[in-house]
Amino acid sequence: MTLAVLLTAAAPAAQLRTGDGVPLRERLTTQLRAAGAREVVVTTELDEVARLAQSGETLLLCTEDLVAHTAVLRHLVTSPVGPTIALVLTDGVVGAAALQEERGQVTAVGAGLSGEPTGVFGGALRVGPEDLPTLANAARAVEAPGDASALDRLLTRFVQADTTIFAHRIRLLVAHRVTDQPGVVAAEAAVAAVDSDAAELKLSVKEKDDFFTTYFVSTWSPYVTRLAARIGLGPSGVTAFSVLFAIAAAVLFAVGDRPALVLGGVLLYLGFVLDCVDGQVARYTRRFSVFGGWLDTMADRAKEYLVYAGLAIGVERAGLGNGWALAIAAMVLQTVRHMTDTWYGALHDEAPRRPRAAGTAGGLGERLSRASTRVQADTGSLSYWLKRTVVFPIGERWALIALTVALFNPLVSLVAVLAWGVLAFAYTFALRTLRARAMRVPVMSTVDTPMHRDDGFLARLIGRAAVRRPGPLPLALVAVLAAAGLLAAALAQASGVELPWLAVLAVGAVLLLLAGGLGSGAPHAGALDWLVPAALRAAEYLFVIAVAVAAGVPGPFTFALLFVLTLHHYDLTARLEKRAAPRPLLASALGWDGRVLLLSAAAVAGVTGIAVAALAAYLFLMSAVGSIAGWATATPGARRAPGSTDSAHALAITADGAVEGRNG
Repeated sequence: MTLAVLLTAAAPAAQLRTGDGVPLRERLTTQLRAAGAREVVVTTELDEVARLAQSGETLLLCTEDLVAHTAVLRHLVTSPVGPTIALVLTDGVVGAAALQEERGQVTAVGAGLSGEPTGVFGGALRVGPEDLPTLANAARAVEAPGDASALDRLLTRFVQADTTIFAHRIRLLVAHRVTDQPGVVAAEAAVAAVDSDAAELKLSVKEKDDFFTTYFVSTWSPYVTRLAARIGLGPSGVTAFSVLFAIAAAVLFAVGDRPALVLGGVLLYLGFVLDCVDGQVARYTRRFSVFGGWLDTMADRAKEYLVYAGLAIGVERAGLGNGWALAIAAMVLQTVRHMTDTWYGALHDEAPRRPRAAGTAGGLGERLSRASTRVQADTGSLSYWLKRTVVFPIGERWALIALTVALFNPLVSLVAVLAWGVLAFAYTFALRTLRARAMRVPVMSTVDTPMHRDDGFLARLIGRAAVRRPGPLPLALVAVLAAAGLLAAALAQASGVELPWLAVLAVGAVLLLLAGGLGSGAPHAGALDWLVPAALRAAEYLFVIAVAVAAGVPGPFTFALLFVLTLHHYDLTARLEKRAAPRPLLASALGWDGRVLLLSAAAVAGVTGIAVAALAAYLFLMSAVGSIAGWATATPGARRAPGSTDSAHALAITADGAVEGRNG
């Protein structure tokens, strides 16, 4: 629930009236209730704000000089970004606090500005329970009244308390702060000139999206969004339909004849449209939930990888080659890419909250950052679209699959996905590494590092026992090399080369466990330590493939185990995005080290195939039970900004490392 606090002012603001002669504060009181506030408290005292903050209930603070669509206030109340979010406007008003933003966060207000302001405070601030104690302290510490309103002065003090405040900018809707009666008349005219419902439908479409989604989906998906809202189909219901479309497409790709491939391509496209519509429905109806966000994130990945499986079957049925090997490679590549995207995004959003490290000015990384910012600001230019497309986001991946499978065959689709994926990974990895070195911002040290590394008992034990060790990233890279060497040995043996496989396996497994485990207890404060989780994912996946290849495990079994592992790791990244608590039964997943040890023992015992199948089933069951139980009872936490006006109730990771709401 949300409690609204309307901070009134002395004359002349208190005397302002609407065109109907109603005092402005009365209309705002009505709007705040319509926006979702259970009660509106009208006060002039910040001490009263401090008292109300002690209740632990979300507060929506508003000044009485605000003229806006009710939808603007409703968006603040319902926004899934948070817990604290401030309305930011571009048009200035006397007394309103000027501010600066970076990556969707308010970084400075008033006297704290280091350069030109990027906006002004819009006179509305939502504060979630996590930040209420800081708000109460800030309210008590505000100095005597001056030219600025009480809420403007409170915001200034609030930002000085190092609170993470996300910026909420309006598009299409109207909001103005007014100082006199002519200003009220002009603002009301601007509000009346915009159809609120039509604007909200347009706002359900992301402001900045990728090329394919912008021009081949979002041009008509709002019609589907409005239909879904009218028949009462919620975001998760739309997600379910998109999953069904993707599964149907995968089945048709597996059949392999030309009509089936063409129809599968069409269904895949329509499934992606629905994948965009679920987010648009969430934004249009303001129906956000933590569970729904997790479900959408997991569904997106599951759909894509099931399509890879369908293509693999199609390749095998047509006798075109080893389809499962290609599908496994595509899935592993995409997952490792997503892991780097997740942590780079977290790193980039942590930077505005950190003081700039000495010596970070200049250099190639800094120049790349400035160039990237210029390109992103040049919306619609050729360079803008090239930058967004070259990273191979989900819309482009699905479009490539649909076109290549319909025009050619499943083999061409898998090869195309792999080829473009490798190029995109090389591009993003190189540029982000340089930029991260320039930023010098640690991010893994701000979270539960062992959880996000997916360390089990053995890795933590090795980490605690270590006295001196290299940094965690070099150790993780050694683990990757050990797993890659083991895979090379397994492929050599499968091709007929005589090798003492068990001895090679023992050396590779021990090296992997020691290298990865030694990094467990080390501080992850280096400029590039955000790469550690992705490196550990790569090491484990390569180890699984190596053991399966050496034992001749059928491709579908290996794919199934890796599929379950990727979903397990995506659940961890979703918890990073939403700052959620550890998953119930997480220890039952054994950790990457426990799974490596288990598969090694199975290989020695000669039961690798049974172990792969059993481990896949066991992990799926335990992960599903733990995830559903955890997310069904989770509440929204502080999470990083999506870089857009409204995020949807899911935060999915895109290939360019941005965090976006549901894909639409």
